[in-house]
Amino acid sequence: MTDPLSALEAAVQALPDDRTLRVRYAELLADAGRYGEAIEQASVVLREAPEDEAATAVVRRAALAAAAPPESMPAAAPPEPAVAPPTPAPSDRHEDIDWSELEASIANPTEPPFVERVVAEHDEELVAEAAETAEDADPVAELRRETVRLADVGGLEVVKRRIDESFLQPMAHPEIAAAFGKKLRGGLLLYGPPGCGKTFLARAIAGELGAHFVSVTLSDVLDRFIGESEKNIHRVFRTAREHAPAVLFFDEMDAIGAKRSGNTFSSFRNVVNQILVEMDGVDSQNDGVYVLAATNHPWEVDAALKRPGRFDRMVLVRPPDDDAREAILRVHLRRRPIEGIDLGDLVRRTKGFSGADLEHLVTTAAEKAMTESIRTGSVRPMRMDDMRAALKEVKPSIGPWVQTARNVAEYSNASGEYDDMVEWLREEKQL
Repeated sequence: MTDPLSALEAAVQALPDDRTLRVRYAELLADAGRYGEAIEQASVVLREAPEDEAATAVVRRAALAAAAPPESMPAAAPPEPAVAPPTPAPSDRHEDIDWSELEASIANPTEPPFVERVVAEHDEELVAEAAETAEDADPVAELRRETVRLADVGGLEVVKRRIDESFLQPMAHPEIAAAFGKKLRGGLLLYGPPGCGKTFLARAIAGELGAHFVSVTLSDVLDRFIGESEKNIHRVFRTAREHAPAVLFFDEMDAIGAKRSGNTFSSFRNVVNQILVEMDGVDSQNDGVYVLAATNHPWEVDAALKRPGRFDRMVLVRPPDDDAREAILRVHLRRRPIEGIDLGDLVRRTKGFSGADLEHLVTTAAEKAMTESIRTGSVRPMRMDDMRAALKEVKPSIGPWVQTARNVAEYSNASGEYDDMVEWLREEKQL
């Protein structure tokens, strides 16, 4: 009669991918006391299918049986004859077993999906420290020092004066501010048309304060997993506190801090709630942290963020005035070959252009000069003809914003928070 083990061995060799057959072969090997071979065959199955319960059971059973003391091992042979053969020494009986492999198999035959550890009370501080270290290893936002100053901002004298009087001077004189009960913290919301230098102004404020600059956008804090967005908000505030004095700057605040009443996504509402908690920090934990934000649409920012103690000061960043437009045009023309450029004429023709519009204007004119230079094979400098041709193509982009601002000024300014915008619209004869 054919030995079942031999038959199964031949079948496994013929069908090496049949896991059911290989598990059955491992079971018979374990029944026969050939534990090392049983573990080897079951392990082949577990490498392909770690969840196979039958193979796991074979590994456990064979490993435990092989590791048991010799006297407790079950007899695999039939009843002993009248004259029993001499019992081999344990070392002879299991000389074919890899004990290191068996020990590892008994401890953890398959890799677990999760690793759990009970934390003792005296380990809690170490765990918290490790968690903070892990967070710092992957910072949410970049921390840097700014060298830009308000003097580097061309024009916008009215805006710079308001920022200096309402924000920078109290921060620069902490003793006087403290005498009047002013804490070393602040929230300032810069708003105005897109492309008019709000981010550059925030950098200049950080430079004036000699503070670290932490810039945060929606993509830095928003996370698809529940609770992670709030953690990211906490991490950027913690970074600013640890490196105080620091300017924490939220760009596009109408996206990060949108009105909770009109937001159907809980993630966005929770982000606003977390910002409120961090800005209302107890005691003095926010001392030396100056929270700035920029937005094109302040009327879309949650009202709670604009209450006293938060972003309670708002400054309109107007489109560049004559001096600012001249400075911006000089910057963008400075490193290009130019000839006969009439800056005064360009400044008059670009009233209502944003800083981004002016950059686009110069780039468009440069492309025209470059195209002709490539055609002729020699560099031809930019001239006023190129600028005039570009002016026919590039138009001010702030028109839609002005229309929205006009509606807000007429119908949504009962509290007076947009008075500076109303004043500007009247000056520009837009209201």
